[in-house]
Amino acid sequence: MIKKNFHSGDALVHTASGAPLTVNGLRSIVPGMTSKQINSPQTLDLDLLTLRIEELIKLCERLREENNRLKAAQAQLQAAQSRLADKNGLSRAKLEAMIARLKTLEVEL
Repeated sequence: MIKKNFHSGDALVHTASGAPLTVNGLRSIVPGMTSKQINSPQTLDLDLLTLRIEELIKLCERLREENNRLKAAQAQLQAAQSRLADKNGLSRAKLEAMIARLKTLEVEL
């Protein structure tokens, strides 16, 4: 969460990590703006919006990476499940064949 705090005329912006960013430190980024314009509520709101958007972009990147890892894990699990299903089918066929032979032997005796 981004918070606005005002201390002695200097606006401070805190990111979710708690790191303070002074709006006055943005002067070099916005050439030609006066100190009054930089400290205006509109500029502060724009700066806060910019920071929030950057945080959301980072969150999207983390979620995309996690999604890719989860998809890879799911594909591995599905492959393992398929192998187990094949083994199960083979075991079932062998067991049914043994039961059939036992029944045949029982009838012959």
